[in-house]
Amino acid sequence: MDYQSIVTFVMEMAGSVAFAASGAMVGVERNMDIFGVSVLGVATAVGGGMIRDIVLGIIPPAVFTNPVYALVSVLASCIVFFIFYFKRELLQGHRRETYDKIMLAMDSVGLGIFTVVGVNTGIRQGYMDNVFLLVFLGTITGVGGGLLRDMMASVPPYIFVKHIYACASIIGAVVCVYMNRFVGNVQAMVVSSIVVVLIRYLAAHYRWNLPRLSPHE
Repeated sequence: MDYQSIVTFVMEMAGSVAFAASGAMVGVERNMDIFGVSVLGVATAVGGGMIRDIVLGIIPPAVFTNPVYALVSVLASCIVFFIFYFKRELLQGHRRETYDKIMLAMDSVGLGIFTVVGVNTGIRQGYMDNVFLLVFLGTITGVGGGLLRDMMASVPPYIFVKHIYACASIIGAVVCVYMNRFVGNVQAMVVSSIVVVLIRYLAAHYRWNLPRLSPHE
């Protein structure tokens, strides 16, 4: 493996752990058993990548040809399950704030990493000049797993109701696409993923939201 492949693999593993943890936490909150928590964690971690690979015509998707992603996701989900199993107070009272902060961190890190991984996959498939496709691949890789997670858990999809989320992924994907034309691929991935995480944290801190209509107004 060359330097770029190693960095990409490490980022994919970090993203898988982060997204699996966020999926598992939703499963715990929805009172699922360890199997349900694990399924939700795996779906969150690999769902976006599966959609991306199908769009690119990569059949079967990478998660089935290299099961390490699913295995790492299951392990991370089980660890999260047992942490909350023995520390149930983390879901109650003032400890709830800690839960929300961890959820924000895991979801933001996963979103940032998988957004740039999606863009990078499109570039490796030879679509460097198709900006629209690359941005779509980055965004769907970033938000696809979370969308599947929320649908399976019967909660309003995170990308439609939370502070700037999908928009952060789109901005990060655009930054990644254009940085690839001026700097190295690894530098573009690292900087762009940081941009996504930073936007997510600023949006959560300052409660940035897109305009919406309220039926009560």
